[in-house]
Amino acid sequence: MMGGLEAQKRMAAELLKCGVSRVRIKSEKEVKEAITREDVRRLIRKGVIYKVQKKGTSRAFARKKLEQKKKGRRKGQGSRKGAKKARKRPKDVWMGRIRALRKLLRELKEKGKLEREEYKKLYLMAKGGAFRTKRHLLLYLKKTRK
Repeated sequence: MMGGLEAQKRMAAELLKCGVSRVRIKSEKEVKEAITREDVRRLIRKGVIYKVQKKGTSRAFARKKLEQKKKGRRKGQGSRKGAKKARKRPKDVWMGRIRALRKLLRELKEKGKLEREEYKKLYLMAKGGAFRTKRHLLLYLKKTRK
């Protein structure tokens, strides 16, 4: 610390509610004359004594990372914490599966590979969760048609 200003710096730190290392003094001459807390308070109001802003952590990298995540990056094996089921809600998994199955059934019906009754039966089976995947549905069709 500067010669002879320890007491003033300590008082200023208390008044500014910060550590001694953050207290800065513009004019040593004026501060040397300050003896009481009221003197120091007056110098703070005047701007002769002030506190340096705390060093913060920049959010620039965090923002950049978030931008990349929005693009779908940074989602590899090493970035995953939860189990597969924890990362995607069951409803989303179901919606993905049922939409794919219904699309396949619709296409098969339009191509004429399914009768109306068979389509309806398979549609309801899919709704009931009978098929795990599109391949499973096609396998079932192959088996039942023999």
